[in-house]
Amino acid sequence: MTEHGGQVGFGAKNYNLAIYLANRPPLDDYPSRDHLTPLLPAELAHIVANTSNHWRKVFNVYAKFLFALEEPRVTAAGSWQAYRDQSLLQGHSAEALLFSPPDFTVKQTVHIVAGKTYAAELHNQGRIAELDWLDTHFAVNRSQRLVVCPYLDYRQLSNERIGRLVDIVRGLRAPRLASSATSRPAAKPEQPHAQ
Repeated sequence: MTEHGGQVGFGAKNYNLAIYLANRPPLDDYPSRDHLTPLLPAELAHIVANTSNHWRKVFNVYAKFLFALEEPRVTAAGSWQAYRDQSLLQGHSAEALLFSPPDFTVKQTVHIVAGKTYAAELHNQGRIAELDWLDTHFAVNRSQRLVVCPYLDYRQLSNERIGRLVDIVRGLRAPRLASSATSRPAAKPEQPHAQ
């Protein structure tokens, strides 16, 4: 794997899957950090205990999604909760939660932008290319290995939608075996609303 330079957020230096958010935890030095750092073992619990319920939801939904991907390094933990508490966004993981725009220079990375509003901002800034809307919730750009999904929240990225996201990511990782999940006709997206 290749180390990702210039990225800002939490996670493994050699991540192969990244979720991008427009906001950061309003705690400690997180709002001003300018680099990628792995979370320390108790750091996730520290963030959750000292911020709003929002960050607990973000970490829970991220862990549920990773567990649903059924990768052995994640499922070995036994549950999404155990993976969240023991490994999520730590140095030995393979994921990142980033607050900087996507870096498309490393081709084996799958990039997931959480929220239509943030995706629209990135597109307007020229940071992401045109998107193929699969339905009102998901869009892809296959050449950039990019997915736009609902925000990491229980209502927006429900268990059913997590399953859909898993199918889309699997299709991007193995394009020659892409399932119908990534080849449905494009639908007109709903108007973005605040995330």
